[in-house]
Order: sequence, then C-alpha cells, then structure tokens
Amino acid sequence: VGTCKQEMLQKKNAVLVDGIILNGPIMDSKAGERFVEEACKMIMEEVVQKADDVTEKVCEWQAPEALKQILDLEIRDAGESHPKLLQLCRDVIQYSVKTSHPRFFNQLYAGTDYYSLVARFITEALNPSVYTYEVSPVFLLVEEAVIKKMIEFIGWEEGDGIFNPGGSVSNMYAMNLARYKFCPEIKEKGLSGLPRLVLFTSEECHYSMKKAASFLGIGTENVYFIKTDDRGKMIPEELEKQVQRARKEGSAPFLVCATAGTTVLGAFDPLDKIATICEKHGLWLHVDASWGGSALISSKHRRLLHGIHRADSVAWNPHKMLLAGIQCCALLVKDNSGLLKKCYSAKAAYLFQQDKFYDVSYDTGDKSIQCSRRPDAFKFWLMWKALGTTGLEERVNRALALARYLVEEIKKREGFQLLLEPEYANVCFWYIPPSLRKMEDGPEFWQKLHQVAPIIKERMMKKGSMMLGYQPHQGKVNFFRQVVISPHVSREDMDFLLDEIELLAKDL
Repeated sequence: VGTCKQEMLQKKNAVLVDGIILNGPIMDSKAGERFVEEACKMIMEEVVQKADDVTEKVCEWQAPEALKQILDLEIRDAGESHPKLLQLCRDVIQYSVKTSHPRFFNQLYAGTDYYSLVARFITEALNPSVYTYEVSPVFLLVEEAVIKKMIEFIGWEEGDGIFNPGGSVSNMYAMNLARYKFCPEIKEKGLSGLPRLVLFTSEECHYSMKKAASFLGIGTENVYFIKTDDRGKMIPEELEKQVQRARKEGSAPFLVCATAGTTVLGAFDPLDKIATICEKHGLWLHVDASWGGSALISSKHRRLLHGIHRADSVAWNPHKMLLAGIQCCALLVKDNSGLLKKCYSAKAAYLFQQDKFYDVSYDTGDKSIQCSRRPDAFKFWLMWKALGTTGLEERVNRALALARYLVEEIKKREGFQLLLEPEYANVCFWYIPPSLRKMEDGPEFWQKLHQVAPIIKERMMKKGSMMLGYQPHQGKVNFFRQVVISPHVSREDMDFLLDEIELLAKDL
C-alpha cells in the first residue's frame, strides 16, 4: 500500500482530500487475485479432493484454549502477509470438522454436492442480495422456479414461498403468518387487546417452536404440547382434546404445527388426521418438514408425508437430506393471494418504488422479514439441474436403504440394541459393553449405561475416526442417534461404525 501511495503522489494530477489520495483504487488487485487463486487451490486440495477419503480424520480435536493458541486469533493494527494468511486458512481447514467426511454422522446434514458447491462459489463471488429484480435478476427468477417446483411436490396447485436462513426462521415465519391470518389487525395495533392465543405442537417438535412463541410475544406457556405415541408421532385424539380444552378456557386456538421427520427419532406425524381436526376447528396447519420434506422427492417414500397437501404452510430444508449446502431452507405457503407480502410488507419507498421501468411484481423482498437476503435457492437449483429429480430421488432412496442395512446389522450384533424400528434415516440405538450384559435390568443398569455413550463419543472425537451424536430422550438414558445422508457413505462405513464402537468400548 505504501509503494502504491508514493506512485500516486508522483502523478501530476494527484488529488488529496483530508490527506487521503482519491486517484485510482487503493486495492492491489493483482496481489488480491493471486491470493484468491492460491486459496482456491488450497480449498480444492485440502477440502474438496479429500471429502470422501476415509483415511482422513473427521476432526483434529483440540481443546478450546489450545486451539486459541494454534490459530493466532488476535487482530492487530497492521495487516498480515499473504503467506501468513494462507497458513491461517490452512489451519482453519485442518482444525475444522470435516462435515463432508463419509463418517460424519453427527447432524441432520452431511456430505458435499459438487454442483451446489460451485453455485456457492459463484454467489459468494458475485455477492448478491435478493430483494429487487434490478440488483438480483437471475437469482429472483431462480428462486421463483425452485419454489414453484417444490410446491408441485407438496401437491398444491398454486402457492407462494420464500427462502430463509434456517428451518427455525421458517417456523417463526409460519407462526407469525398464521397469527396474521387469524387477526390481521395485529400488524398495526400490536398485541394489546388480543385474546390469549394458543398453538399446538407435538412433544417431539423442534425447539424452534418454543423460541418462536417467545420471540413473537405469544409466550411459551401458550404452546400446548400434544402427547406422542411410542414411535414419537402426535396422537390426533390428544390434539382434539387439547383444542377443546383451550376453547373451554376461553383461549383462542389459531395454529397446529405438525412435524414430518422429528429431530431425534425421525417420526412423521399423521398429517391427514391432523388436517381433518384443523379444518374442523378452523386452525392453520403448518408442517415442519425441515428434515423429512425431502422424502417428497422419492416416489417410494413420499407416503411418509401423506396428507401434506392439506397443510397451509410447509418448512422444507434442502440443505439436509438433499445436500444443497447450509443454508437452504424454504417456507412454502398454499395461499397465493399475497398473504406473505401483506403480513410482512413495509413498503420502503427507497427500495420498492412502484414507478420502476420493469414489472415490480418481481421485487419480492417486501414479503421477507430480512432486507439483505442470500440467494440460497440458486445452489439447490443448479444441483437439481445437474442431477434431475431422478438423481435426487436416488439419494433419498439410497440413504434410507443404508439406514435399513445398519438396522439389520445392529440386530445381528451382541451388545447393540435398537430403541425402535426407524421409518426414516435416524437410527437410534444403545451399545451395551460386555461388563453390563449380564446385569439385571434395573436403575443401576440404566445409570451405568447412561455413562457409556459420552465416553465413546469422547474417544471417537479425540481419535478423529468418526462423529456420531448421542442424547437422552423422553426418560430414556443416553443412546446413539446415527443419521445417514451423504452419497459418499457406503455399506463399509456402516460396518466400520459398529466395529469402531466395539473397539472404543472394549474396556468399559
């Protein structure tokens, strides 16, 4: 920068204002381009090419204080050299969890889709914001096309939608939209004077429902949690009872949130029966299909969501089972009368002018809570274009077939015990080490078993061999939840998972 400044000062037409040179750019474009080129080469070699290499570690575990020292996190007055920055980038890659690794089973997302990755490179480089056609013409049209296709898979003849930063936000959008439909005056007049609003969701729902109720001023006490059966599905008869109870209390029921693919057990609520109750009582039906929505792509497995076409809104995250890349989450709405825009529009005159030279109906940003918004639909669109619906369907079918294979292997092995037969990609099981296998079933046995999964998890993390989640749930002690998603995963990885658990727990 110093050399650049001296060269500019030597020019006859150099202009200074407040000691700042205004001639030409202050960035060294050539040096910046070289840095980008070298960093991209590193990303290709260290991330993309190693994505499906099982000999690599899933993570290079370091305790927080040690990692702080390794990364040199301090920000200084003077900038760092490019070699130092490249080393920092290398360190970031080395010590981050490799979510594309075939043995990363920890969350409801995993793996790499190459087309989606390229789409992300493009959008990061272009740095668009999706609110008006004039600044984001391609990406607005892409979002419209993707939403139209997703609506088709839900089974609606028409509808609306918007991509959001996460399924939690989609659920909040839906809750607010349902409330606006129930009492439109809330947009201008606020909460004062409203009756006590009540919504219903299952005991197994995502925690974002409580967060949304808190955030929107509905209150967590006004979320009625409906009992579930032994498979984790909402019991429709219990929903009916709770709706009637709320009415007797003088409350105002307005929303039911059903779940298609619960976080832990992968359960699908009986949507058809729930929809009938909603129609009977005039309640908005939202389906949180953030996890399970991708089963709609599969002609074999879409029966899991039977009745979803009767919903008023649906949350669906292609970044989970379909690998569209975080974040890629859509809220889809059956109402096509502009309800989203009516609910969220603020009519900002500096952004959504009505006298523009093009069709302003393409300025869709006024139906969003956000102003700046990422073009998340693009990575899903490019991937869908590359693979076709057939390719996406194959991913879903294979993931569920691998889950089925793992279940059958668990049944064959001593020490492994299923919680329940899964219907989706969540395989929940206990591992009972040899020292506990002859213990009587009782409080002491379950107390000891509760300690097994955390120890195995610590060992696998420090070894870097794989990542697998565990949790207690609904009175059950800690168990493993294995999730199959990535197309990089093979039958051999399923076998490895079981072998590795046995190996890590041989002394327990």
